[in-house]
Order: sequence, then structure tokens, then C-alpha cells
Amino acid sequence: MTSLYWKSFVWFCLCVTLSTPAWSAGGVMIPGYAPATGVERSYRVQKATETDMSFWFDKSGTPPVTARGAFRQAMTVLSRDEDGMRVRWSLSADLPEGIAGLADSYQMNLLYRNSLTAYGTATLELETDLNGNPRDLSGVDQIVAHMRKVAANGPGGVPAAPQSGVYDIIAKLEANPLQIVAALVPEAQLLATGQSYKDETMDIGPASATSRDEDYGGVSVPVTSTWTLKSTDATAHTATLSLSEEADASAFSQSQQPAIANLISGFAERAKNLTADQLASVKRASKSRSVELVVSLNDGSTLEASEIVTVEAGGTRLRTYTHIQREDMPASLLLPAVLTAKDLQAPDLHIEPLPSAKAGPGILDELSTPPAPPTAPQEAAIAADNDAAKAIAPVSLEVKSAEVTLSPVSYDHGLNIVLTPESAATFRDFTQAVLGRQTQMLINDEVVMEPWMREPIMDGRIVLAGTDRKDLESMAEQLRVPGAKILVRLRP
Repeated sequence: MTSLYWKSFVWFCLCVTLSTPAWSAGGVMIPGYAPATGVERSYRVQKATETDMSFWFDKSGTPPVTARGAFRQAMTVLSRDEDGMRVRWSLSADLPEGIAGLADSYQMNLLYRNSLTAYGTATLELETDLNGNPRDLSGVDQIVAHMRKVAANGPGGVPAAPQSGVYDIIAKLEANPLQIVAALVPEAQLLATGQSYKDETMDIGPASATSRDEDYGGVSVPVTSTWTLKSTDATAHTATLSLSEEADASAFSQSQQPAIANLISGFAERAKNLTADQLASVKRASKSRSVELVVSLNDGSTLEASEIVTVEAGGTRLRTYTHIQREDMPASLLLPAVLTAKDLQAPDLHIEPLPSAKAGPGILDELSTPPAPPTAPQEAAIAADNDAAKAIAPVSLEVKSAEVTLSPVSYDHGLNIVLTPESAATFRDFTQAVLGRQTQMLINDEVVMEPWMREPIMDGRIVLAGTDRKDLESMAEQLRVPGAKILVRLRP
């Protein structure tokens, strides 16, 4: 539901004048972007997504489902000439120091770690324009080859099914490699939003507006952008800019009709009971973006950025929050409350790490699993491990209900399994006993999932996802048979 901003990004014609720092009757001079080369800059990045699908569940007023992440990324301008720059981003899924809470409460970090594993890299080298907008990526062939290898060696060594969508994703990345940048380092584009290669002048207060077209699935959507210089800080030598963007409601609604139709089909029973007004509302869509940027009056670089993007379509609302701060500069923008909230309605996701020969244990592993017991001699440890495997017997779990539903986070279908109270207690004990180890779940003697047990499952609920909807429906039918059971065991 979003597109790459840099495809038609022409904000430098907005009269956002960025020159040598000076205050005069003619306005504030802000310098063109001129970063130092060979200097690594580290950035603290905080993100969150809020998904509100309460309309479809007929639960008005229910808090949105929120996922969040916290990261520390580094960027180095390797070289710069009259045509553009070569930039290296060093990427990490580890939580930065000082972040409160367990890793499992920052689900975006777990997902991002899997993304880095799937793409097979933690470093990207980009060619950018003089504003810092990405326009090319090095090493695309190696990244795509790695993804094909991952797809060919799925769980249990079984290749990904053609209908799983994995190969469609790979084809799209081959056609437009900048989607890799959008997936792994969207911070590059957000920072570039506040940077211009030109020296220009702005007055504090007056707004400057322009429009451009963005492509959404073949539909051209006009977007109106309004820039304002809000303030300057003579001591910090910075300027604070704001940007608000609004997509044309009619064109954007047209572009979202296929996604809306898919959503309606996923809630077919609920859709049958909608009034004409409700159905008309469901078929409307809107998108807006609000950005605040703190720009250096020394070299024109973005020091801090806060972005909120809101998309409403098909009776749902998705809002994303991003805050970036360069570590060597003090923060001056207010953090959205969702980024620091202690109590959140988090999605019920069990995120299993993708296997990687290169990946060693990191801070996420340390925070997601209990501390290891004191080290024993190697022979004793191996023997103990073998004994433990023998002692933990497979468990047979009775199913209370099994339904295929649409995820309020990803819009993908998943099989939601609820165990009987007795089996829920059995499964709780089993998951506590096998923490940090890989397990298998079998339905009718067929392995359907091989999760690593990162935390005990206390509520007797299992979610199967990442496979074709028809396969999920087939599994649900098998589990609806009276007396249906799931076998769970340690992976042999």
C-alpha cells in the first residue's frame, strides 16, 4: 500500500532553500548537503506500526495492534563527486543499549533479523544522488542468488512452493533492486527528505506547496506536498522543517480497490451484513504523511527526523511511526507516545529465526531465552543433552477449535488453533522444557511446522502461517474432526 518515494522525488523544486548559514531580511540561508567523506555516522532508529481492524471484528473502540522496533544503524559516505555519492550502510537487528523491555516486545527486531538472514547481508553499498536519495545498489546479483538458495532450502529442506509468493518477491527485486533498500534501510530515504544539494533560502512561517504523481499499481496518484520552515536554533546551528503530504483521495481509492476486494473476501460473513453506507466507506481510501526534520546549518545534513504515515483503506487503518536521531547530536523533536509506551496491544506473533550458517548468538538470543546454566565439561554436556532429548517425550495435543483468519498485522491468512484446557497445560509444560531448542508439529503424521521454542506458550494457542490459504483450510478441516490431535516433539 506504499510506494518508493524516490521514483519521482522532486522536492528540491519546492523552494526549500538549503545555503551558507546566515540570518537576513531575505530569510534563513540553509546550506546544500555536503557531508564529510570517510566518517561513520551512527543513528538511533525507533519504529512502530499501529493496525486497527476493529471494524471488521465489530469491536469499535478496541486499541490498535502495535508492533515496534529499536535499532542502531551506521552510515558512511565513501565518496562524492559532481554526479552523486557512494554510501555504505552497516545494518544490525540487535537492540541498542539502554532499550527497556525484553527483545520479544520489540517484534520488528526479530522480523528484521530474519530479513537480514534472507537477504544474506548486513551491509549495503548505495549509489545516491547529491541529496542522498538512493538510485542504485551494489551486489544485487549476490543478494538475489542468496534468496533463491534460501527459497530452495526451506524448513526441513523442503523448497518453497511456487504459490507461496517467495519467487514473486525475488522477481520484483530483480526488476527493481531499490526495493531491497526500501526493505532493509528505509532510513536512507527519510534522511534524504531533509537534504538538498542546492543552497537556498526560506522564511520562517510561510508554507510552500507543490504536487507530484506517484505510481500505485499502475494508477497515477497526485500527491500534494507542503513545506514550512518552523524555527531555527542559533546555538545548535540547526533549522527545523515540517512537511505534510496528502494523496488525492479519489485516485488513491481507485489504486487500492484490489487490496480492498481481497480484504472484503477475507471477511465475507461480516461484509454480507454491512449497510450501503458502510460498504461505500469501506471502498474509500486515503493516505497522508507528516514529517519533521532537524537540518544542520553547517553541512545541510539531516540530524533528526520524525515521520508518521497514515493509510486508511477497506475499513482498516495502518499508521507507521519512525524516529531517527544521529547519535552525536542532542534530540530536539518530541517522540510519539507509541514509541515509549509501556503497555501496548501487541500482535500475537511467534517469530522463528531463519537458520543462518553465519549468524551467531546475539543480544536478541540473550534476551529471548533464559540464562544458560554453568558450563560443564564438553563430554558431560553432550551426554546431558542426549539424556534430555530422550527424557522429553513427544506430546499429543487435543484441538478445541481451528479457524483460518486474516492477520490484523500482515493481512496474510493464518491457521489459529486453540487447544483444550488439558492439552494447553501439557503444551505449556512441554514448551517450558524445550526452551531454546527446535521442535516439530505434526498433523496426521505430516510435519507442518518446525519452530524454535524461544518462549513458553502459556495460553494454548498456536498460529500456523506462511503457507498457501488452501493448505491452511485443508489443515483446519483435518483438525475439526472430533478427537483430532497435533503431535509435538523435539526435531530429530
